Amino acid sequence: MKLIILDDYDKASEWAAKYIRNRILHFNPGPGRFFTLGLPTGGTPLGCYKKLIEYFKKGELSFKYVKTFNMDEYCVFHELVKAEISHLDMNTKDYHSFMWNNFFKHIDIRAENAHILDGNAVDLQAECDAFEEKIKAVGGIELFVGGIGPDGHIAFNEPGSSLASRTRVKTLALDTILANARFFDGDLSKVPTMALTVGVATVMDAKEVMILITGAHKAFALYKAIEEGVNHMWTVSAFQQHPQTLFVCDEDATLELRVKTVKYFKGEFRLHNVSTELVARVLIFEHFAVSLKSWPIEV
Repeated sequence: MKLIILDDYDKASEWAAKYIRNRILHFNPGPGRFFTLGLPTGGTPLGCYKKLIEYFKKGELSFKYVKTFNMDEYCVFHELVKAEISHLDMNTKDYHSFMWNNFFKHIDIRAENAHILDGNAVDLQAECDAFEEKIKAVGGIELFVGGIGPDGHIAFNEPGSSLASRTRVKTLALDTILANARFFDGDLSKVPTMALTVGVATVMDAKEVMILITGAHKAFALYKAIEEGVNHMWTVSAFQQHPQTLFVCDEDATLELRVKTVKYFKGEFRLHNVSTELVARVLIFEHFAVSLKSWPIEV
């Protein structure tokens, strides 16, 4: 387990985006070899998505051979996105719309490679089971990126969720409904009370997990995730037991941590970051070199 502490939200978002970029480039995806990426929604990952879009537009990164699996979706009516963003109602609040508006429509991912649970499925549990099978069919998730709520829930695995849980239908806690009201014009009556969500064990199966935690309002959750034991009332704490977990946070999120904990992880990060930057430069150079080879040469 590593804890990466950055100065503020923007720097934490940039670091996370660089890490995702570097993992994809190092994997070197291509036809028949897709990089599989788990993705979250909510306010926290937006800065990361903006940086990934920037890397794509600069030519540093392509999502042509990336398959994504989103963590969750509300159980509300929506139009399942299968083709173009123009088919969507821009005023909808579901996570299909969120992902396409904030990320997918700005990059070169193919619509059929962006997997999001269908909260309007006739048989919701069958939809959840099929989602698990889709993940297995692609060989599992290489990197699952997640965020947490102030109560330490990851995806919609609310406090008290089984740490062995799989993708399923979940009733949302009042704290989650209150936190998400900002996406529904502050109107609690508009916030869905049920959702489909990957389970804790679904995320634990990923080869690597990166959890984004920013803001003082999530400081106690980070403390529970890092300094206390595994507890089903704080589902994010389960990732202490994952062999490859990265917690990426800003300074505000560390307010509840012990001083020696912060110092330890900052010292570790300085050593880790030097080698990471060197590798990143080599990977970007190689990506540009491959791109240049594909350009037509005029004689």
